[in-house]
Amino acid sequence: MKQITLLALPILFAAPFLFTDRDTDTTANILVPTAIVKPATYQIDPSHSWILFKVKHLNIGTAWGSFGSFQGSFALDAEKPSESSVTLTIEADSVSTNNKKRDDHLKGPDFFNAREFPSILFESTGVKGKAEDFEITGTIELLGKKKEISVPMHKVGEGEDPWGNHRAGFEGSFTVNRHDFGMDFMKDGLGAEVTLTLAFEGTRE
Repeated sequence: MKQITLLALPILFAAPFLFTDRDTDTTANILVPTAIVKPATYQIDPSHSWILFKVKHLNIGTAWGSFGSFQGSFALDAEKPSESSVTLTIEADSVSTNNKKRDDHLKGPDFFNAREFPSILFESTGVKGKAEDFEITGTIELLGKKKEISVPMHKVGEGEDPWGNHRAGFEGSFTVNRHDFGMDFMKDGLGAEVTLTLAFEGTRE
């Protein structure tokens, strides 16, 4: 999947401020610098990020899989989480369950139909909560259908890496009903609820 708050970029600007000089009883304009804080933008690092999913199999066990190709970014503001945003694009053809025959079936029309719908898209519409634990609401598009979802995310940590980049890491899980997107194959064999787990590291631009 390739398109779920932290340091900001200050820009100083001058704002007029009117005051009265008591000694001379005159007025004058002075410029007072004020900081405008913008969310910091991070690019998701796919080599240090994972997208996993699980679904019940025959109501007996749990089948696991992952997506190996995705990209995205997040603009995060620790002081004002509502100013944050997230975009994510997942390549449907990158689905993997460590079984080629099963993976080929998943890429076909019965499931992800990757030829007709090559991408799974997510775009946030709102973020609320605190800098460490927050909830992202947004729209996920799968098989040509869009649904509103909520994704709780937790900040794992942030800091400098050995190569001079500033990184931030987050993880969270959410559940969707595959039938909502028309993915109805094997209704009796596979569960309707699919849980996705996102574990992202991003590098600050």
